[in-house]
Amino acid sequence: MKKIFFVCLTLCCLFSPAWATDSSVPQVVVSIKPLHSLVAGVMQGVGKPLLLVKGGGSPHGYVLRPSEAQALANAQLVVWVGHSLESFLEKPLSTLGHKARQLELSEQLAEHLLFKQHGGTWEKPAHMHSSKEKHADQSMQQKNIDSHLWLDPVLAKQIVILTGKALSEIDPVHSSQYQANTAELSEKLDRLDQKLKKQLDPVKDTPYIVFHSAYQYFESAYGLNAVGSITIDPDRKPGAKKIKEIRQKIKQLNARCVFSEPQFESRLIATVIEGTEAKTGILDPLGADLAEGPEAYFQLMNRLAENLYAGLK
Repeated sequence: MKKIFFVCLTLCCLFSPAWATDSSVPQVVVSIKPLHSLVAGVMQGVGKPLLLVKGGGSPHGYVLRPSEAQALANAQLVVWVGHSLESFLEKPLSTLGHKARQLELSEQLAEHLLFKQHGGTWEKPAHMHSSKEKHADQSMQQKNIDSHLWLDPVLAKQIVILTGKALSEIDPVHSSQYQANTAELSEKLDRLDQKLKKQLDPVKDTPYIVFHSAYQYFESAYGLNAVGSITIDPDRKPGAKKIKEIRQKIKQLNARCVFSEPQFESRLIATVIEGTEAKTGILDPLGADLAEGPEAYFQLMNRLAENLYAGLK
């Protein structure tokens, strides 16, 4: 009997998510760190959501662990951007997570979405597209939207409000706590927005280039002058012809700085800007090295602003 009890206990530990220790707290799963931070802020004092894509993992090609699949199966709320970003969640959510309420942000915030900017020269700064244009073809929209919507604090505030509403409906017992957290977090995001506007205003007209077009919402929010992007696979070193083309683009656009991301080797960046007057900088839209939790979003946004300012001043 003791052996049977031990086996049963072991199985329960293996297949029950460690984060779901209190049955009175809703089980919430969030796809990526910036969203997880905002959701964690709404849930403070009640419980903690589970983060799927940790560290430097990419939401584009993430593979769920068995424990994470089990967490989805038990979840009452799943918060994600949508099909354009976390495609790895499509199948699990159609099977494992079919009982969970899904907060698909690209659907909820459709009227605020921007279309992708592809590699090359951008003729003018990022801009919003009309609602008529956006909704002309829903399937095409899903393929072409820029999914990095959390990089605008105004949209982050909407994410917080949507999360607070969903949690209050799922868990009315803690509704007052969710509402209080939502109000406090919304004010904090307003202060962040004003701070970043003031910080970035002196460099908003300075031209720069990014390796990967992931910052359009941030650039649009603060009127920044991103003039182009360089499409490079971080796992493959570009050839001499490609490097020459990139250098010509940097000179042609009079770019003050070329911003890459943490996964690119510093030697590659140095090679790319050799012979130009451009500086280099690092931007990280996901906060790969930040500790998860309510402060991660604010650390991410402040660091983006600091690194941009340092590269453009």
